Parts: sequence; C-alpha cells; structure tokens
Amino acid sequence: MINSGSVKQLAGHPFDRRDFLKVLGWGGAAVALSGCGNGSVEDGKETVVSYVETNDYMIPSISVYFNSTCAQCDAGCSITGRIREGRVLKLEGNPDSAINRGKTCGLGQAGVQHHYNPDRVREPLLRSGDKGETITWEKAYALIAEKMNGVSGEEIAFLSGGVSGHLKVLLGNYLDSLGCKNHFVYEAVGPAVLRAANKKSYGVEMPRFNINKAKVVLSFGADFLGAWISPVHFSQQYAQFRKGVNGQRGVLVQIESKMTLTGANADRWLVVRPGTEGILALGIINALGTAGLILSGDVVAAVKGYDKARVSKDTGVSAEQIDKIVALLKERTPSLVLAGSAAEGYAHGSQNAAAINLLNHVLGNVGKTVEAAAVVPFPQMVPATGNTAALKTLNDGLAAGKYKLLFSYAANPVFTAPGTMKFKDNLAKAGFKVAFTHYLDETAMQADLVLPLDSALEDWGTQVPEYMAEGAQINIQQPLMENLHANTRGMGDILLALIKLRRAEDYKKYEDYYAYLRAAVLQNKGALGGGVADDDTFWNETLSKGIIKLAGAKQTLSGKAGVAGLSLPAPADIDAQYPLQLIPSVNASLRDGRNTNQPWLQESPDTLTTIVWDSWVEIHPRKAAELGIEEGDIVEVTGKNGSIKVQAYLFPGIHPDAISIPLGRGHEALGRYAKGYGVNPFQILDAVFDKETGELALHETRVKVSKTGSRVIVIKDEGPVGGRQMGRKIAARLSSDKVKLSEEV
Repeated sequence: MINSGSVKQLAGHPFDRRDFLKVLGWGGAAVALSGCGNGSVEDGKETVVSYVETNDYMIPSISVYFNSTCAQCDAGCSITGRIREGRVLKLEGNPDSAINRGKTCGLGQAGVQHHYNPDRVREPLLRSGDKGETITWEKAYALIAEKMNGVSGEEIAFLSGGVSGHLKVLLGNYLDSLGCKNHFVYEAVGPAVLRAANKKSYGVEMPRFNINKAKVVLSFGADFLGAWISPVHFSQQYAQFRKGVNGQRGVLVQIESKMTLTGANADRWLVVRPGTEGILALGIINALGTAGLILSGDVVAAVKGYDKARVSKDTGVSAEQIDKIVALLKERTPSLVLAGSAAEGYAHGSQNAAAINLLNHVLGNVGKTVEAAAVVPFPQMVPATGNTAALKTLNDGLAAGKYKLLFSYAANPVFTAPGTMKFKDNLAKAGFKVAFTHYLDETAMQADLVLPLDSALEDWGTQVPEYMAEGAQINIQQPLMENLHANTRGMGDILLALIKLRRAEDYKKYEDYYAYLRAAVLQNKGALGGGVADDDTFWNETLSKGIIKLAGAKQTLSGKAGVAGLSLPAPADIDAQYPLQLIPSVNASLRDGRNTNQPWLQESPDTLTTIVWDSWVEIHPRKAAELGIEEGDIVEVTGKNGSIKVQAYLFPGIHPDAISIPLGRGHEALGRYAKGYGVNPFQILDAVFDKETGELALHETRVKVSKTGSRVIVIKDEGPVGGRQMGRKIAARLSSDKVKLSEEV
C-alpha cells in the first residue's frame, strides 16, 4: 500500500501570504491563481514519530511503500521505496511520473547503497591543523557566524551543483541575507553547450524531444540510452520508436567518434573524425538541397561550401553514406536530429551544435518531434543549472584571494577540475571553507568545516526537473525512514538554521525544514491543485502521490533558425607529438564520479567492454597494432598537462585517431569503494574552452600512448582475452576490417 509518509501531527497557525511570498518561494503568474485564503503552518509544537517504530499500519514482514524522488542524478525520476520494519529495502519507479513511468536505471537502484554506505560522514568535523575533531552543530553554526564578522557579501562565495525547488529558494534567501551574489553553479559534465545552442536555435534551453514520434532519429553522439539528459525517459520513448509510427519501424542512425550504448543499438553506426560533426551536418543539409529539398536563401548560402567531396574528406564519412542518410531523411518524416556531448566537446562545440540543430529546422521537425516543453509557473523554483564556465570564474577569484568564506555543496571540483586550473591550490587561498557533504570527498578534505548531510532517503524537499517529459511537475522528496545517524542534517534544515542567524523574525514560525516546506505547499494550495480540500488532506495526498502535477504554460519555440556566423573550421593537421584525440567518456552509472563509492555501480559491467572495478583506455585494433599494444598492456597516456597509466582495451568502435578513457574513477578520497580504483582523466585535460559559451572543451586534449612494459589481465564479465568462460567462447569477435558497423542491421 502507498502511505503518505506524514509523520508529524501539526498545530495550525494563521499566515499572511503577502508578507512571506519571497520567504516561501512563490511568485510569477501562478500566485494569482491560488486564491486569497490563508493557509496554516506549524508553530514548532509537534509530535515526531520514528520511522523505525512500528506504526499501526506496519505489520511485521509486510512491506509498505512511500513515494519520493531519486537524487542519484538530475533527471528527476520519481521513486517508490519499499519499507519493511522501518527500513528501506528497495527502490522502484513511481508509475505516476511522466518522466520515468515506474522505471528506474541501475544508478537509481543504487541509491539504497548510498543511504547505507559505511563511509558517510556522521557528525560535524572541524579541521585543527592536519587533524580533525568532532564538534556539535551548535558550535558549527556559531563558528560560521563568527567567520561572518567583518566579511562583506563580495568576499563570500557559494559553490553548488544544480539546485531547484524550495532548496533553491531558501539558498537564494540566505545568500540575499548575506549580500552575496557569488553563487557559482557547477556541473562537470552538464549539457551547457547544448542549452546555449538550443536557446539560439529554438528559443528555449531545453525543448521536448519526441523520439517516439519520429520515423528516423539521426543522433550526433547523443547517448540517450546511456547518460544523456533523461535516459530512463528516453529509453521508454525508444521502445515506442522501435514499434514504429503508423506501422513504420523507426530507424536510428548514430554518428560519433566513440561508440556509446546508443550507438551499439543503432541500425547504422557511422564513425566520424573527432570534432567534424558540424561539418557533416552542414554537408547533409547541402545534399538535401541538391536532392530537391527547398532551403531558404540564408541556409543555402551557409552550406554552399560543404559539398559531399569536401565533407567526406574532412569527416571520413563516405559520400555513399551521406547519400543514404539523405535518402532516409527524405523518405521518412518526421525525423529527429539530436546533438550530444560528443559534438559539443570542442572549441567550436557551439558551432557544431548549431549546425546540427539547423537540420531540425530544414527538415520541418520543429513543432513536431522538437516541441515546446511545459514550465513550472514559479520562477524561483526552476533549476539553477550549472557549467564549467562558473567554476573558471570562481577559480580566478580564488587565485586572486578574493574570498574570505567559501561554501560548497553537491560539487567536487578538486576531483573534476582540469589539473591546469590548479583548483586545489587556489582553494587553499580561501579564508575559511565550509563543505556540506555526504562523504569526505576530495573537496571536503580541503575544507575547514565539514557538515554531514542526510541521505536523500532521510530528507525532505521539492525538486523541479530541468527536462519536462509532458506537463509541468514538482517532485516531492520525503524520508523513507528515520535517520541512520543522529548527527546528520538535511541541507534545508542547515540553511534554515543559518538564515535564522540573519533574519530570525522572518523564519521564526518554522521549527524545521519540514515545517517550512509544508507551509510553502499549503500556502499556494489553490495553484497546486488543492481545490477545497482541507490542509491535512491535501498535504497527505501530496506526499502519497510524490508528485504535484501542474497545468504549466508551454514555452514558445522559435520558428526559424539563424545561420549568421555559422562557420565550421577545417580539421586540424595531426599533431606529430600528440597524435591522438582523447575522448573522456561518460559512464551511465558513474557520470562525473560522485557515485563511485557505491559498490553496485563499481561492480556493474560497462555495457560495451564489460570491465568492472577499474579504468581502461579504448584503442582501435589497427592503431594498437601500429603501436604494438595488446589487451591488458599497461600504457602511459601523456598530454601537455600530465600523464596517467591505465590498462589497454582493444575496441573497434572508436576512430583510429582517438582513444577513450571513462570518467568517474581515480579518486584519492570519497570512500573505500572509490579510493584507489582506476585513473582520473579530468586531471590531464587541456584548458581549452568553447569559444561562445566558455565551457571546458572536454574532447580537445591531444595525447600520445606508449607501452610501459607491464601487463595485467583485464577484469571483465566476458572473461579474459578471447571472451571464454569454462572453456567456451561467449562473445564472438571479428577484426574491424571484416565488420561493417556502418551498414544497417
């Protein structure tokens, strides 16, 4: 049975909504919809019932279920937790969510391991020289207040990952109370270039992509089955796509330099020279015009120089394959063209993405398979999305000694920042550093004060997904059980305690973050669909559903793509000293490395190599033969900014002039299941940035590979070289010159 999860019996209190509009985070047009009545909030007097204590609806050995929100990534999937005798045992998807419709990925399933992880920080820690000591929360709050004395808002910085919902509201209110405008939102592998390109091409940063409505999907490295934006949602759309539209089965063409999980599932996989994806997109538009598709004058002018001969030479994709793509796109409409991280990771990444998006316009896909998404009508709650440009700005300020107080939350830049930034050294120049964290990761290890957080399965909150699958929704996060550790706190409770030190009068009615959250929801009950229901009924129903569905207004898409300034550089000559392009790949489970301390994820085989518990470098068999490298050789990958040693894996699904190393491993901290496993490619990346957005160009690092003389057996699920278990071959292998990966299956 689904239970509301409401464990607090509450006393009413009159509330003046006009005085507390900003405090509670409501604003925009929707506030006018909520009527003029008063809600009720807590006055701090409440009865708390332990989740481990047996309630009357709990029967020994019989499970109960609570709905909440997954916090393992930013997709915003809704989950249902199975609870027995007060302990969370299993997480599944909430079928009422339009984003994941009852499904979860392996990353989401591992949220239970994050909750029970033995390496979680359990109490506040204060650095004392090279050692640490445990302190009380009262002392921690007093210490932060002390460090504020004589410090201006310009001397304070707050670094965070992406935040949304009421946590974003409360954080914004706290920073306002400090006079601090230095909130740096950082995502190490976020789609910042895509957002900027979408804004130019469609008028919005994140439109809705309808894979299920397309008859052809042409993807330039968008790993929508793996780790791109909202993979659980897109996987379900892909299943519908395969069934077909009007009886016509969808065809997937994947173009990329390194095969992804999506590429492995494609009907036609085309390997392209790294960085030339935009050239190929313009060449396809040119060929479409030659084949009779009517193009506007400015588009014709933009693609004039991209004939098949030039494009084939630059990209390595044959004229025959370009013709096949053109014929497919003309024959089957509507189609959908996607730009992924593989195309964005260059100094001209924005140009690549713009050229790819232009294809959707000339094919007439805008308004069909690319649609406007619904938006939550409360601007204070929409996601604050991050980028690496923000980290660069923060790093420059740290290097200049600008900040006397630095807070960090949900980000680990000491691990993910390129070594050339010298972020760790610059971080040491901050006067006092406070880390809100679950683990002692690399960034927390440099902090002066570490404040331990509740897990997502112990905490309250609201979340607004960046990618809206259908209508607008606000996700509810609620505890699935009581705290495992007595001295951890939710981030909302910490912020509430800190802001009370600044503006006690505004927040005196809220004993804790739960009270604040409940008050916020009830205060705008009318706009949230509460109707005439009494407060307790509406609140309990909201918790039971785990989702607030809204009639959010749709954004407006731009009907015409601008092509002004669209020009793609010709591929650079091969660097004799560093002849190979390094492609840092994003693993569906480990992402940027924040989840690496969850052993289920370390044990989960990579979908294409089946390697576990280690890093590897993927090398094309032909290139490996040139270098005399065999599977299991320990090789040194060297760039201008350092080197790493890693085991070799021969992989035909990569361009011969490129190598790939997965991100996420190579930690020097974070916990026993992460520390010392694999290598960290972030540390050897060149400091090259996208010319339009300032984003770190992840794929612009040039390297060379050399043998070290050491060898290992590569640990993978398919067994050692040859793919044999118990003497039997379980996976057939052919040499790359015999396999025609570019032909349709």
